[in-house]
Amino acid sequence: MKAVSTFLVLLNFLTSCYGWTCTAAPQQLDAAQLDAGEGMVVMTDKLSNVFFLSGSSWSKLGSVPLKHVSVGPAGIWGVNHNERVFKFAAGDFIPVLGLELKQVDAGGESQVVGVNVSNTIHCLDASKALSIKQQGLVTWNTLEGQLMYFSCGPNGCWGVNSFQQIYFTKVSPNSCGISGWTKTDGAAVKVEVGTDGRVFVVNSSGNLYERMGISDSVPQGTGWSNVDFCLPIKHASYDLGRLWLVTEGGVILACTN
Repeated sequence: MKAVSTFLVLLNFLTSCYGWTCTAAPQQLDAAQLDAGEGMVVMTDKLSNVFFLSGSSWSKLGSVPLKHVSVGPAGIWGVNHNERVFKFAAGDFIPVLGLELKQVDAGGESQVVGVNVSNTIHCLDASKALSIKQQGLVTWNTLEGQLMYFSCGPNGCWGVNSFQQIYFTKVSPNSCGISGWTKTDGAAVKVEVGTDGRVFVVNSSGNLYERMGISDSVPQGTGWSNVDFCLPIKHASYDLGRLWLVTEGGVILACTN
């Protein structure tokens, strides 16, 4: 613990990454995965506990163990180690029956998307996603293609497949219809889209990149810019001008530019 504390003190003084200034955020030991959206930050640890950031500390969220959690316009959603899907409602996570997923994303335009263990892609339209307030059976839409990670934002959705190829599409929040897949350059294992449309990916070596040149006319952007960092990154998420990172060692960072 002393070594970790010393590292965090040094980090506050030394970390500047190509225009990004990173400091140690409030820490929760063994942080595994983090998501930011709609002004909230949620995370899971290695023991599958779920937390949300309240001021300068992490508070326990619900009583259900989850391996992955996501927050966005559709609310707070998550999946457990048995691939069961949950939504936070009425003070705790309730099961959403009808589909099993290994990863879920609530950051689109109120639709929810995710992928299962076979890498098939699924979408729950906005009306269904917002109306779920108690346990019940829902019908998801299956999208063409295969991905191992999928994330949506206001300008479209991004995914990576098992070959670490990166794809872009637009998903209708009302019908879950897609515009077709556009393969982009680069390679990644995770991708996250911020609520303002900024896109970040992490590759298999723990390197972090941001997609540049995104606009209404070119929603897939024009290229990747490396955010050079001194430690391997495990997870990244962006909201309200702040980039949140989890390092491979479980340290949580907050970065601005």
